[in-house]
Amino acid sequence: MLDTALSLLMLAAVALVGGALFLLRRGERKRPVLMLTLASVMVMNLIIWTLPDKDGGTLAEAAKQGGPQ
Repeated sequence: MLDTALSLLMLAAVALVGGALFLLRRGERKRPVLMLTLASVMVMNLIIWTLPDKDGGTLAEAAKQGGPQ
């Protein structure tokens, strides 16, 4: 289930960037900046969940195994 959530998170971030670029071309400023900010927060969250630590494990793997033992 976590894999699906992380995949949807990445797809949503890509869609937000695409929508922001579309709106920027139409001349809007406020909403595209907010969309890009949200997309960057989502990508950072994805990186936090999937970046390995010094032991080589990730938060996603720990969540699948039921947390740290």
